[in-house]
Amino acid sequence: MTTDILHTIVAHKRTEIALQEEAVSQDFLIQQLGTPRPSKSMKQALAASPSGIIAEFKRRSPSKGDIAPQADPTVIVPGYERAGASGISVLTDPKFFGGNLKDLQAVRPLTHLPVLRKDFIVSPYQLYQAKLAGADVVLLIAAALTVDECKALGKLAHQLEMEVLLEIHTEKELDYLHEHVDLIGVNNRNLGTFHTDVENSFRLARKLPKELLWVSESGISQPDTFIQLREAGFRGFLMGETFMKTPSPEKALSDFLQAVAL
Repeated sequence: MTTDILHTIVAHKRTEIALQEEAVSQDFLIQQLGTPRPSKSMKQALAASPSGIIAEFKRRSPSKGDIAPQADPTVIVPGYERAGASGISVLTDPKFFGGNLKDLQAVRPLTHLPVLRKDFIVSPYQLYQAKLAGADVVLLIAAALTVDECKALGKLAHQLEMEVLLEIHTEKELDYLHEHVDLIGVNNRNLGTFHTDVENSFRLARKLPKELLWVSESGISQPDTFIQLREAGFRGFLMGETFMKTPSPEKALSDFLQAVAL
């Protein structure tokens, strides 16, 4: 497991989830599921889209601090859809990213796009939370899990009819691939140091399995980089800070899509 910042975040996450489960049991969450809402496919949405941008709602990050601390997801997310996003990502980590599950719950009725729960998922409890909140897709981060944990969580996500985006940062983490992965994401940000290098996507592109849809994550801000990543085989692009740091994320996304002629 990567150390430093990721180690700190995951340790806190396990404590956070334990406290949540003390207050509301996993059995109670399961009872609330009832007839599951049909999920929207992020994989299909990205494959069918000319842009493939998963527009992210985030208020802060450990590396940049506050980005848009007062941002309202019920304003930002519908704007992303109007501007041409292919999918939505909502950060639900409170301590390090200023998000929460209520943000995801709030936007689910307001968009027709598939919605990703972006968090450090280390427990089945979080998958039940995600389903109840309206997530269509969940992120599993290889560096935060063992291979066995990743596979078990992926299997449960599929049982709950959610897709799985597996995030890797190194070639070695390709060992985490399993039959319950729908999309593979290359994080250009090292979660140990939070250093960002978009070249990481280009380096790993030669190693990624052709049968999966590829997503490049973090550090994408220039139209030229976006175009080169598409040419390298990526069909999904997780972008948040580029839009959220502006006065109008909707306009920033619209302008970006115009710049890449999509």
